[in-house]
Amino acid sequence: MSDAPHPQSRRLYGRAKGHPLSARQQQLVDTMLPGLSWADEGALDPRALLAGFDTHVLEIGFGASEHLIGQAARASDTGFIGIEPFLNGVAKALTGIEEHGLSNVRVKRADARDEIERMPDASFDRVFLLFPDPWPKKRHAFRRFVQEDTAAQLARILKPGGTLRVATDVRVYADWALPLLLDVPEFSWTASGADDWRVAPTDHITTRYQSKHLGDIEPVFMDFERKAA
Repeated sequence: MSDAPHPQSRRLYGRAKGHPLSARQQQLVDTMLPGLSWADEGALDPRALLAGFDTHVLEIGFGASEHLIGQAARASDTGFIGIEPFLNGVAKALTGIEEHGLSNVRVKRADARDEIERMPDASFDRVFLLFPDPWPKKRHAFRRFVQEDTAAQLARILKPGGTLRVATDVRVYADWALPLLLDVPEFSWTASGADDWRVAPTDHITTRYQSKHLGDIEPVFMDFERKAA
């Protein structure tokens, strides 16, 4: 973790917003989001953001938020943090939080890479990175979320015994991310057979994006466990 100022030079690729928000969504963004988000600078401790929870979960790029909201609704005794740069996704998360009356979720519209760098070691019990933008063209590979540095950061913020799940339905992304994650000494891939990554885990929540089958392969689920220090 660093107390350095929030980096502003990092470029975030992809859409920042889509269609105009509904009046209700805009109201939630204006009135509800400030109370659920956090400052752009300084140290960022998830345990302080969600005090009173013994277990903390991070979802990176939660998209339309079905998975984030669904998991948070299942586990009211767990604190969930969601980071998503797409405004419309954040608005949907706020709608879900309100509709389900959730008090265990904090969300921010931001680049997760910047937020993670400000977090202490061993902050989370689980981290989800589900169906990230694949940037399938080779010349765009540097835009993919999983890189050597972000893989190391994901290991750093997980508690020993904590788990990371990366899912994708794009072959080039799976072929890119798996070796990078396998190269992280702190990670142990939990799969012992093909069904462990071909079959959706029992605790997975299928999202609308996943249901569209926009990728070129069936979804794969790569679960890693953070080894003991």
